[in-house]
Amino acid sequence: MMNPDKVCRERLGTLRDLPNVGPKIAALLVRLGIDRPRDLVGRDGFELYDAICCCDGMRYDPCLLDVFISITRFMNDESPRPWWEYTAERKRLYPDL
Repeated sequence: MMNPDKVCRERLGTLRDLPNVGPKIAALLVRLGIDRPRDLVGRDGFELYDAICCCDGMRYDPCLLDVFISITRFMNDESPRPWWEYTAERKRLYPDL
């Protein structure tokens, strides 16, 4: 998993180059039709989370939503941040997750 402090925007060749993304999350993204980091531009982490949960007929751990928020915001020009920095926001918006 790429540490947010080591991410370099100029070297985003694969999904694993994104902050907080390891092999399992990269595989989920590919299943959603996201093959490259630039495929996340304009996307919404909440929508991606709902899509993968719907696709698999199960509710994933809400920390996955935090990761999806972190990578979509990063690709929409926010600074790279650890996924857990989005947990409070997710809990506020989706208290039942």
